[in-house]
Amino acid sequence: MELLQNLISGTTIMMGFMPLLMIFLGVAVGIVLGTIPGISTSMAVALLLPFTFTMTPLNGIALLLGCYKGGNYSGCIPAVTINTPGTPSSVPTLFDGYPMAKSGRGGEALGILLWGSFVGGVFGTIVLILFATPMARWALNFWSSEYFALCVLGLATVATLGGRNWPKALVAVLLGLLINTIGMDPILGTQRYTFGVVRLFDGFGLMPVMIGLFALGELFHNIEGYKTSEQNFEKHTYTYPKLIYYWKLKGAMLRASVVGTLVGILPGAGSAIASFLAYDFEKRISKNSDMFGKGAPEGVAASGASDSANTGGSLVPMLALGIPGAPTVAVLMAALMIHGLNPGPELFTTEPELVYGIFAAMFISSIFVLIIGFLGTKLWVRTTNIKKPILYTLIIMFTVIGSYAIRSSLLDVGICIAFGVVGWLFKRYGFPVAPVVLGLVLGRIMEMNFRQALMIGGAASFYTRPLTLIFLTLAVLSVIVPIYQGHKAEKKAEKEAAAVEGPEE
Repeated sequence: MELLQNLISGTTIMMGFMPLLMIFLGVAVGIVLGTIPGISTSMAVALLLPFTFTMTPLNGIALLLGCYKGGNYSGCIPAVTINTPGTPSSVPTLFDGYPMAKSGRGGEALGILLWGSFVGGVFGTIVLILFATPMARWALNFWSSEYFALCVLGLATVATLGGRNWPKALVAVLLGLLINTIGMDPILGTQRYTFGVVRLFDGFGLMPVMIGLFALGELFHNIEGYKTSEQNFEKHTYTYPKLIYYWKLKGAMLRASVVGTLVGILPGAGSAIASFLAYDFEKRISKNSDMFGKGAPEGVAASGASDSANTGGSLVPMLALGIPGAPTVAVLMAALMIHGLNPGPELFTTEPELVYGIFAAMFISSIFVLIIGFLGTKLWVRTTNIKKPILYTLIIMFTVIGSYAIRSSLLDVGICIAFGVVGWLFKRYGFPVAPVVLGLVLGRIMEMNFRQALMIGGAASFYTRPLTLIFLTLAVLSVIVPIYQGHKAEKKAEKEAAAVEGPEE
């Protein structure tokens, strides 16, 4: 009863003119910035942070939450339209979203993404409201060995993402892990492979590498095969399916929402892990798994829903424990602390209206994302109708600006271009690009937790803790099962080919 009363009180406060205006503006700004490759959600929220200094805590957090939700959704838009993920967590979206756009189903893909984001956002918020404290206590019991095992499980998804080319996928993920060794040692603080370059002390920035691999890699690949005599642009339809069509994808959306929320609760796990795990899980249980990577609606629904649900889960450790669950949430924590509020268990007793106002703002933000997203979807999908020379020029402009704006470094621009060449070579010789990003995202977290686990409990940490063993076992099965299935399928194909050739002879 107390929960319901507090929720009604928080919703009443958020239904005021100024809070609603702040949420709306935040969502709008987040969507606009999120569609630009290289502008991450955390960067968008950080850009708005100075504007909240003169606001009340409620209005300030409403603006930032709106931007968080809007940017989280729109980071997947360029993944569908131009094969360029706006954030690391939107990488799985392009696996099926971009093929759908290329086949003239861009509006369908964006519609699925929008509804998936809405369902995931609402689900994550409901879980946040109902289970914030008990789920935070559960996550508090995780040791470094559990985080390491979870990262291993995330890396094991390359066995599925690579399909029969799993050796190439393994090479790609190892490249991502090796890139992570550049910079300062996270434990000892010594330099590794920096060659005295100060800008490399923090390692390669994720966004320049990611923009180069996907945006420029795809661009170079398209330019290589581009002919001036061919049609300069392709007109894609953007007919929206009826609501019953989205209803058929409810299972994929709900399953991905569960994965996204649970992973979001784990501090530092990040939305990228959630998105990859949800996509991999959906592919494994789907009856149409062969369509994944070629334009499967379930893949778009899973990645969109898990990414959005992760926002609700990531707020659990911040509000209940005072621990940021994601980089963007750390910015939200800073906003609260600037206003003299300390996120943690005491916040539920000292500022219950603010806490439940945050819950209400999450709901309202999801509704605004749905409205603004539908009103602007036709605009987003028109990026696929731009003449190719103009589109290529715009992509180059956005990649250069996006990679430079992160740290105001020309070195990042050079890194972006260099990895663009790598992405182009990967495409030419059949190496998947996504595992490189997965290795980059998980490498630092994996190394840190592995070494912490060894320092705390030694090697025994990895086989004496049940949850660690479960994660590691699932990781091993994730690698072995696809390899076995691929080997079995090859033998079956050879037998069928021999049976066909036999009678002919």
